[in-house]
Amino acid sequence: MINTINNTIHKVFTELEKYNKPTMLEQLHEYTHYQLLIATMLSARTKDTTTIPIVKKLFKDHVTPQDFINMKIEDLEKALYGIGFYKTKARNIQKSSQILIDKFHNVVPDTIEELTSLPGVGRKTANCMLSYAFNKPAIAVDVHVHRISNRLGWIHTTTPEESENALMKLIPKKSWGLVNNLFVDHGQRVCFPINPNCNGCSIVEFCDFGKRKK
Repeated sequence: MINTINNTIHKVFTELEKYNKPTMLEQLHEYTHYQLLIATMLSARTKDTTTIPIVKKLFKDHVTPQDFINMKIEDLEKALYGIGFYKTKARNIQKSSQILIDKFHNVVPDTIEELTSLPGVGRKTANCMLSYAFNKPAIAVDVHVHRISNRLGWIHTTTPEESENALMKLIPKKSWGLVNNLFVDHGQRVCFPINPNCNGCSIVEFCDFGKRKK
């Protein structure tokens, strides 16, 4: 049974890799760990197409935690305008930046516990950092990962936290980093929340939802 599941997972990932496009963090790979953390915090509930140009403009003159602390909160909010919950995120960025200076000596920590101790950093953001920035095994569960893994029938969960735990048990650890990378792209292009394009889906033969829809 385990070999059958692992074989299916491998086939799904192999198929999705044929069409996969770089994630936001892959597109921003040249930036520092701190800047990647800020970008990930800002990307929550905001489209990558909105987040990327804003952070690229911001990062031209703001590189370190102290740079963001030195900004007047009003100026930071103005710079983030267009991003969802930008006022709350502006405050969290400055709070987290101060903690990084005081507690972590300007170094972004690389454990889930330390990352989630920062204001505005939840498990999804922390796991994104572990996977993309630190190349550590982690499964970052956002709405796409939660939706697609349930539609496939791999798991049956109601919350992202439940999905993370279930997927960690199901998927081989060496493949954890592929989950967010492949499912986010697939969710943005094909497996929409409403009216998913099952007819144009390359993995529909492996999908419980897609089979029922047909």
